[in-house]
Amino acid sequence: MWLEKRYKAFGKITTKMVDLEQLSVADLKELCAKVEKVALQAGEKIAEQLSSLRKLNIKTKGLHDFVTNVDKASEQLIVPGLRHILPDVGVLSEEGAGTPLSDGYNWIIDPLDGTTNFIHSMPPFAVSIGLAKGNEVLLGVVYEVTREELFSAVKGGGAFCNGQMLSTTPCMAVDDALIATGFPYYDYDRLPQFMETLEYFMRNSHGMRRLGSAATDLVYVACGRVDAFYEYGLKPWDVAAGIIIAREAGARFSDYEGGNNYLYGGELLCAAPSLFPEFQEIIMRIMRR
Repeated sequence: MWLEKRYKAFGKITTKMVDLEQLSVADLKELCAKVEKVALQAGEKIAEQLSSLRKLNIKTKGLHDFVTNVDKASEQLIVPGLRHILPDVGVLSEEGAGTPLSDGYNWIIDPLDGTTNFIHSMPPFAVSIGLAKGNEVLLGVVYEVTREELFSAVKGGGAFCNGQMLSTTPCMAVDDALIATGFPYYDYDRLPQFMETLEYFMRNSHGMRRLGSAATDLVYVACGRVDAFYEYGLKPWDVAAGIIIAREAGARFSDYEGGNNYLYGGELLCAAPSLFPEFQEIIMRIMRR
């Protein structure tokens, strides 16, 4: 019901001149509302295809890495919609539409995060759209299609799901944490260390979950369904939108070296703030061997 009202409230997407160098929180929220509509439209298109999965045109991009005609159709809806909102912004999308800018603002898009889940009609899968300047994500929208949950955030404006403000859990120790992760698609040289992290958390936490959508993993940290998330072998479109949503909900981040290269660096750990120091120490100690 909330989404239906939200969708109707958007009306037609209109454009106005936006000074990208002086974006206020109010400006970002206005942009975010327009991006939400684009994400919902893409999500509708994806949901319509669930009844005809046998007719999917599935192509293999690499080992365990697939693209379908639905990914493409979603991207073909999203990219023009975003260009209508901000015409002069670069585009970095998983399926290759658009041209990213090396210096400046970029839309970072995964038109269907969790393609393998979608192929098997298994939740979750999501539309993920972020707006970044350099390494900093300023705006993010994740629409998880199967639960009809619209997550969004802008820098300095808090994080929300279907209009409700989000906050990470108060979890303070790994012993009490539910932890999400993703399985690597490549770079199997690091698999022994990764398997060691799994064993450690299986023995010393509430449990492990592997959802199959990094965007969903991150927004689940934001809303408190899981306490922490880590993965390597990631791409910017997997995490851009989720980063700002989880951060605005209170989560802390680093790469496996303890630094800030987690948008483009391919590895990320994220946790509720009180849990973060212990969680980071464990991941870094094992994965840096």
